[in-house]
Amino acid sequence: MILIDEKEILRYLGYGRKEADVQVMQSIQFAIEKLQQAAQPRWLYQIFPLQLESEDQINFSCFKAYSKNLGKNLKGCERVILFAATLGIQVDLLIERYVKLQISQGVIMQAAAAAMIEQFCDECQEELRQKMESEGWYLRPRFSPGYGDFSLNHQTEIISVLQCPKKIGLTLTDSLLMAPAKSVTAVIGLSRIKQPCHRHGCEVCEKKDCVFRR
Repeated sequence: MILIDEKEILRYLGYGRKEADVQVMQSIQFAIEKLQQAAQPRWLYQIFPLQLESEDQINFSCFKAYSKNLGKNLKGCERVILFAATLGIQVDLLIERYVKLQISQGVIMQAAAAAMIEQFCDECQEELRQKMESEGWYLRPRFSPGYGDFSLNHQTEIISVLQCPKKIGLTLTDSLLMAPAKSVTAVIGLSRIKQPCHRHGCEVCEKKDCVFRR
């Protein structure tokens, strides 16, 4: 079972430091219970040699990317993990049903599912951290297409290289939307050098004026 932080759900709902009333908290609890029943979490990864050809040109062996933000994140890394995770199609169907039945509950369901997929990714990354550190490798923060100047188009390569449609049922639409929607693709650098933190998400994003920022 994936535990979901209520504070993260409230952040996605835009509450910031404001407190939610009893009714909202009850709706959040309902959403958590339903999502935990519906979710069919799956994930996979693959490790590739990494070469930083310049400060913004990155060679993943299986494809190349241009990104100063990601290049900075991967500085000092020799290998890279391509990563993908999904909560499964039943979560999408659950959200769709509640959006039609009761829009307010549907909005809360969306926020709870967003918190859930991030928590699942964190759990997967912790498993990877333990495995890699036992082999002398240290993880850098998870970095997804769409962060900074790392183009969303690279979801196409990641999903293709990992064979996500076949292995975990994750596909991409022509407009680069993932299906199931509550899914994540990312790259995670591997270095022989241990760093003091493994920040991700808001902590590495440069968009300071985002309403969802922690």
